[in-house]
Amino acid sequence: MARIDKYLWSVRLSKTRSQATDLCKTNKVFIDDTPVKPSAEVKVGQKISLKKNTAIFTYEVIELLEKRIGAKLVANYIRDITPPEEVEKYKVYQNAQQQYRQHGSGRPTTKERRNLRKFREQ
Repeated sequence: MARIDKYLWSVRLSKTRSQATDLCKTNKVFIDDTPVKPSAEVKVGQKISLKKNTAIFTYEVIELLEKRIGAKLVANYIRDITPPEEVEKYKVYQNAQQQYRQHGSGRPTTKERRNLRKFREQ
């Protein structure tokens, strides 16, 4: 058996172990539709659900591990069973976020500041 926070980190669903722990603490990780603590034990065959913004991604545990593995080996330990409509919902959210703030609409870049300065000095 393995802890859920270690498992999320090991199969690269979380960038760091502390981020995986925070996901569990904020009730964004579910095992068989039940919110779990970071110390919850994972067993083979369980379904792990991970809430990301508006979508819920679902994975099935194939095999347990303790160490972090390479990205190419992740398919040997976990299977993505997320419904296509959830993936589509996440893509729509990402596109909406990109439309919300256009590139270059914030502070001017260094090049833009130099051009403004040159324009003002003329």
